Amino acid sequence: MGVTSAWAISAHHDTFIDTLAPRMLPLIVAERAAPEAQRQWRRWQDRPLPDWRAWGESFGCHDETERADLDSFVQLTTAGEHMQELYSGGDRDDPFWIVDDVWERGADPDRMFFSAHRKDYAVASLFHAIGPSRAALLPGWCGNFLLTSAQIRQTLPLVERALGFTPEERIAAEEQDRLDYSADEESVLDGPLRQWRDAAAAGLGLCGAALHLY
Repeated sequence: MGVTSAWAISAHHDTFIDTLAPRMLPLIVAERAAPEAQRQWRRWQDRPLPDWRAWGESFGCHDETERADLDSFVQLTTAGEHMQELYSGGDRDDPFWIVDDVWERGADPDRMFFSAHRKDYAVASLFHAIGPSRAALLPGWCGNFLLTSAQIRQTLPLVERALGFTPEERIAAEEQDRLDYSADEESVLDGPLRQWRDAAAAGLGLCGAALHLY
């Protein structure tokens, strides 16, 4: 089995962001407004998960509450059914496909942050690594966002607070990042902040999308 999920952050000129907004922003709003998603978010804020290396034992069948906490967190941070329309297509008469129509049209596709993983989720790993307080600073909803260049400049300080670390904090975050990276793959702890800084410097907007690929 190959890749099952991806989180991509691509940079675009504001004219393209404006064109994409009517299609994408309602999907993000729908994901965030879902009552179950709000319950899952509050549950994670109230009860952050422990060290992931203990999940195999602590989240076993002997502790139903902790198991439910993990299940709730996974559902919160994996691809939602609304955003999935960008990849799988919700209308057969609409030829739009995020791969061709967004990711391949980035201002610099070679600089796009792209994190793809088999049987794991980049946003879930990032959120667990940084914790709920830092995750709450990130714009959008669970890795999904569409922001103009002005919004990128406005939100950059928040993203820097969320993803900026002292040496000790960096070590702790890396220990809680469950993903395995190839030699040339960028960490979820690095890629999003790089994209924000690059976009702010270049006067570009950003599109973030967390999706199931297959």
